[in-house]
Amino acid sequence: MISFRRFALRRGSRLLLSDIDLVIQTGWRLGVVGRNGCGKSSLFAALQGQVEADAGDLDLPAKIRMASVAQETPSLPDPAIEYVMGGDEELAKALRDELDAQARGDTEAMARAHHRIEELHGYDARARAGRLLHGLGFAAETHETPVKEFSGGWRVRLNLARALMAPSDLLLLDEPTNHLDLDAVLWLEEWLRRYQGTLLIISHDREFLDGVITHTLHLNDGSGKLYTGNYSAFERLRAEQLRQQQIAHEREQAERAHLQSFVDRFKAKASKAKQAQSRVKRLEKLAGTEAVRAERPFHFQFAVPARLPDSMVQIEDVDAGYPGENGEAATTILRNVRFRLEAGERIGLLGPNGAGKSTLVKTLVGELTPLAGERKGHKDLKIGYFAQHTVESLHEGSSPFDHLQEKAPGVAAQALRDFLGSWNFAGDRAFESVDGFSGGERARLALALIAWDKPNLLLLDEPTNHLDLDMREALADALAEFDGALVLVSHDRHLLGMVSDSFWRVADGSVEPFDGDLDDYARWLRSRGSAAKKAKNKEKEAKPVERVETAEERRLRTAAERENDKASRSRVKKIETRIATLEGELATLEAKLADPATYNGPTAEMMRLSQKQTELRREKETLEVEWLALYEQLEA
Repeated sequence: MISFRRFALRRGSRLLLSDIDLVIQTGWRLGVVGRNGCGKSSLFAALQGQVEADAGDLDLPAKIRMASVAQETPSLPDPAIEYVMGGDEELAKALRDELDAQARGDTEAMARAHHRIEELHGYDARARAGRLLHGLGFAAETHETPVKEFSGGWRVRLNLARALMAPSDLLLLDEPTNHLDLDAVLWLEEWLRRYQGTLLIISHDREFLDGVITHTLHLNDGSGKLYTGNYSAFERLRAEQLRQQQIAHEREQAERAHLQSFVDRFKAKASKAKQAQSRVKRLEKLAGTEAVRAERPFHFQFAVPARLPDSMVQIEDVDAGYPGENGEAATTILRNVRFRLEAGERIGLLGPNGAGKSTLVKTLVGELTPLAGERKGHKDLKIGYFAQHTVESLHEGSSPFDHLQEKAPGVAAQALRDFLGSWNFAGDRAFESVDGFSGGERARLALALIAWDKPNLLLLDEPTNHLDLDMREALADALAEFDGALVLVSHDRHLLGMVSDSFWRVADGSVEPFDGDLDDYARWLRSRGSAAKKAKNKEKEAKPVERVETAEERRLRTAAERENDKASRSRVKKIETRIATLEGELATLEAKLADPATYNGPTAEMMRLSQKQTELRREKETLEVEWLALYEQLEA
């Protein structure tokens, strides 16, 4: 149980939280929600002991095991899987002790380390770490890749896997779905539902919150209020409370007016003086219920496009990827892609990170030239493109006004200010440097700059990473009202579901329509069984009519798939046979190592048995990771 009593917290001169009285019961999965800057991350910092309360008390159970995602990833030569295993610090120490004892030839220390590793279930740790990496989207061949070779987004995933690997009673996750694709978000949602400890999670993904949390803590205007249920339940309760508050406020205002009218009319009359005085006292006792203030900060929209051509852009028989540098061969990500966008189409792209969603978008934009095939765009095509790096590309030291004036040098200053005001950069805010802006404010400015051009095609690649829930709702409304065409890449299921009319899956080097909605996609990812095969067949049947597979091509493809499946099934059987053999050998070795007589015999023999046990366990763990990857591939 975690308790806050009259808890208050400042950041600089600003009072973030005050008079927080709250008890979090063991086993709760609590979503912490509120606008950016309301104190969510500061509350987490207080729980971790990084900041002290300015008033009140915060009580945590003694010896509580706490896990959270590190903000930085050291540039290490260690393999990814070993970095993740290091999240279990006790186990990492026990494994080091075992190696040190083995190097010294200290049989007693080896025996102690061996038993400690057994207690910590340490000999299956590599397999557990492999499953975490697999679930978060790391291909099996990358598990041994050094940490320093991963890009920033993948390093964030490594830190998340490391936090999940750590045994914990309290798990703190601050925006864990940023840098994840939808496939990994759905996997993480399942994992967190099975988590046995107490979970506190900050997220702006409402569908993710709905799938995970059991309680909601709403931080607003320095106070915190606890609600039972997921995010949707909180919204319903909050809306009803605000409705009742507004009704109470209106009733109170009417009563105030009535009482004040009586006092004003009769306070000077001796016969009514006593009654007037009683009404003055009643006025003083009224609660002072506040009127409800609108919670969403603003609403914005994309202007109606000047022209809206029927056929906007198409790519025919395209191989998409990246040209080689310094004489190296080109890297092909997608092959034989046929993709057409008509006026009014609204398409959501699905698929794991690294499969080619961003590559497809860049090819549609024209940023990437096709390695083969052709891209055709209508002469009146006007693209609004939001890339994952767009927020970082804003000019440091420049203001929103500077950015917009650079796009429109001949436009009157007042027109620019009026436009920026409609995007909540009003008054002096339009002239402040973006250096001090939050990620959400930068993303809003980037979207405003796109909207100024009045595009008829929006290509948005993860536009929500820095946006809070209010801004995401405003963006969903604006996109729903947009008259042009849209292609969206996002891990936010609420946004995808609100604005997309159809979905395409980008995976395994191809781009194909997905026959179903996001619930169907989630079920497909979770089951990977017969339902997944039916969904895949429907995808194949729904291929664009422009590309008809010939009978010979179908025969060759089917034969190749059959051969691949045959080889994979053969390998699975060999792995299962070898694992069974290893388990038998390990059982025999463990029986010998459990026998006290072993430790009374020659040291060399005991060392040989221990070394052999370690080798067999590592081989078994490696085979289990390979088996899992092959099995999921066959079931897909």
